[in-house]
Amino acid sequence: QVQLVESGGGLVQPGGSLRLSCAASGSIFRFNTMGWYRQVPGKERELVAVFTRTGSTNYADSVKGRFTISREDAKNTVHLQMNSLKPEDTAIYYCRLAQGAEYWGRGTQVSVSS
Repeated sequence: QVQLVESGGGLVQPGGSLRLSCAASGSIFRFNTMGWYRQVPGKERELVAVFTRTGSTNYADSVKGRFTISREDAKNTVHLQMNSLKPEDTAIYYCRLAQGAEYWGRGTQVSVSS
């Protein structure tokens, strides 16, 4: 059984920063895909930033240069540092882990508003 727990969401003004964290517990394989997606009501869930199985990173074009994904393998944790936040970044952010099966966290709300 794999569980993902996200933390770090909140309300921030435009131009501000937030750092999200996702801690995975259970049977975690060494090579997996782990990262962040986001969703707003009425729209499909979209990729934000992920680590691939090879350790490389993929970012959505809309966040390149502003968001940075990092990981602490010893803690099975990934982080998402979000800088220069914009109102359009407002969404529920979900952590996803794929290692054969797919696992999702419950999500954390990020709101960017003045």
